[in-house]
Amino acid sequence: MINLTDSAVNAAKTAISASAFPGGGLRIAVEAGGCAEFKYTMGLVARAEPDDTLIERDGLKVFVDNKSYRHLIGTTIDFVVALEGSGFTFDNPNTKSSCSCGKSFS
Repeated sequence: MINLTDSAVNAAKTAISASAFPGGGLRIAVEAGGCAEFKYTMGLVARAEPDDTLIERDGLKVFVDNKSYRHLIGTTIDFVVALEGSGFTFDNPNTKSSCSCGKSFS
């Protein structure tokens, strides 16, 4: 299971409502690259792909492809507003190590 905080849900819903995909959702994926072995990617999409797992929370649709899902099981996604900048953060219990930017892991 992937958990999203209230702040993450609200930030994603706000972005979706202002996008070209108001009926769509948020795609979260894990790809090779970044400072460590893998990196998180996110984007707004119109619909799910055939191999996606669908997560719904408070009206927000989150799409995760099956390859990425196994890397994200147990992850909590938050949206943080801070002086250094605002953005999504990932608390992933599956990581062995992560880089200082928090967007890449192994």
